[in-house]
Amino acid sequence: MFLENCWYVAAWSGEIGRALLERQICGESILLYRTAAGDPVALGNICPHRFAPLSVGKLIGDEVQCGYHGFRFGTSGACVRSPLADGVIPAKMRVKRYAVVERYDMIWLWLGNADLADESVIPDFACNSDPAFRRIEGLMEVAANYELISDNLLDLTHAEFVHEGVLDSEALTKSKLETMQSGTTVWSNRWAHDGVAPPAWAAAFDDYADNVDHWAYMRWDPPGNLLLDVGVTPVGKTRGEGVWLYGCDLLTPKDATTTWYFWSFARNYKVDDPAVDAMWRAAIEIAFVGQDKPILEQQQRMMGERTLDEMGPVMASADVAATRARRIMKKLIAEQSAMPQPGSEAPLDLLERKAATRLPVEPVV
Repeated sequence: MFLENCWYVAAWSGEIGRALLERQICGESILLYRTAAGDPVALGNICPHRFAPLSVGKLIGDEVQCGYHGFRFGTSGACVRSPLADGVIPAKMRVKRYAVVERYDMIWLWLGNADLADESVIPDFACNSDPAFRRIEGLMEVAANYELISDNLLDLTHAEFVHEGVLDSEALTKSKLETMQSGTTVWSNRWAHDGVAPPAWAAAFDDYADNVDHWAYMRWDPPGNLLLDVGVTPVGKTRGEGVWLYGCDLLTPKDATTTWYFWSFARNYKVDDPAVDAMWRAAIEIAFVGQDKPILEQQQRMMGERTLDEMGPVMASADVAATRARRIMKKLIAEQSAMPQPGSEAPLDLLERKAATRLPVEPVV
């Protein structure tokens, strides 16, 4: 059901501290915390003794003590202390250890075999931690499958209808779609020349009233990590003469029909103006929470537990990028099913993804 040997965003860096945090990812209950030295730790959250969640226990040094019977687990996942008089620790008294990496102000978690974790295949989201940019971020829980949300983001023609009054753009809907693929990375790029700016973008551009060139370039990496390069500029002018930002859309399945949606916007204009922060937060609250979330959840409700293939959708020309992304996911999951056991050679999907060219996200304008 889920791709396991890959990186998922488990949390924003600021969410993880010395308090124990439970987060369900791909149906697995995972415990997140930091050591006294500040390093992130991710462990299975179910105590193997009587199945109490370790997240309701407490930290003693860097060890997690179960709140039910007091067994303690170290950062390796192994039980390191038994509270019983005989002090005997059964060999199976351990929880899963997940590989974690802190990068781009995100906590990345490798869901599968920790010994296969390859940091080099983490997609490039350097803009999110670039000190030259001003960032706002958030997290919402969406009652829809993560691939439905990827479909939504890879086809931005929905903006004219779902995001009316905020991000709607007839010019974007009618623009030419350029779809590219390199390895397992897919781009869905739209360039809308000489059209009316979407309302939020006109406001961001100091209420610019003339027509603009508007671009929205979306990059997708499996399983659901997307980077949006978007902005407006006066017709015929360069990118630098307009306003633009990067949007990080990081989709981590909670389960088959629920998704953790991590989002951020990083801009390089008016970086010291809190009013611009407030303007974009208000726009995102309307667009994401008030518009995208309801339609996605209603879409999932209509589908129930059926897959997209089982529903048999009638495809349109705008679905090219989303279709490619889904085909890649099917291939990677099929390869996972045929994966050699731990200790064997690395699976082909990892090698293929590592070799994929990381093209710059700078748009051609």
